[in-house]
Amino acid sequence: MGKQAQLDLSNIPKHIGIIMDGNGRWAKKRFLPRSAGHSAGASTFKTIARYCNKIGVQVLTVYAFSTENWKRPPAEVASILDILRKYLKDSTNFKDENIRLRFIGDSSVLPADIIELIHTAEEDSKSATGLVVNLAVNYGGRDEVVHAVRQIVKDCKNGVLTEEQINEQAISARIYTAGQPDPDLIIRPSGEYRLSNFLLWQSAYSEFWFSNVLWPDFKPRHLDQAILSYQQRDRRFGGVHAGENA
Repeated sequence: MGKQAQLDLSNIPKHIGIIMDGNGRWAKKRFLPRSAGHSAGASTFKTIARYCNKIGVQVLTVYAFSTENWKRPPAEVASILDILRKYLKDSTNFKDENIRLRFIGDSSVLPADIIELIHTAEEDSKSATGLVVNLAVNYGGRDEVVHAVRQIVKDCKNGVLTEEQINEQAISARIYTAGQPDPDLIIRPSGEYRLSNFLLWQSAYSEFWFSNVLWPDFKPRHLDQAILSYQQRDRRFGGVHAGENA
């Protein structure tokens, strides 16, 4: 089992977030079109999701397409959407593995057929009780907070919420991942060291792990390394342990 044997299976992160980065550079290094990198990255995503389910991760959130990705060349955007479309058409990807698919982000601007495929994939997997996979599509952390604030304003106008009731819990209840634990661990491969507008609200106390490995080359052993690093950290959530000075 390699490095997995070293993992403390009683201390697996409940929620892992991954910024799937480096597809384009992976393709460029191989003199391939960027679309080939995105296809390879989609295959890696399936492998990592299955592995997360195997080791007991409860929630996996992956950054598939950001609100900023629309600025990319039209051909590349079309290629990414085609890969998403192909993946969604195979809605039985995880059906026999007890994995539930959810989509977070503003799906309203996506092509109508993809919106329909998203609804079908969510419906087909809603009874699964294993890993929950949040696929972030047309997602942005700031946009998510704006969405939550708009819902709060609407609820205040409708008498559902009062001004005095607006607090962190009220916002958390209106973000896309409402009801899920915040990410314990956020992973970014490809050598970049930034969040890029990913899970900004949820990541207040997340641990971070960075790697130079490009996403299509990311393997379960790399996930093991990230989790092992996480398990060696002392998480205090802003406090101190008994007997320690601040």
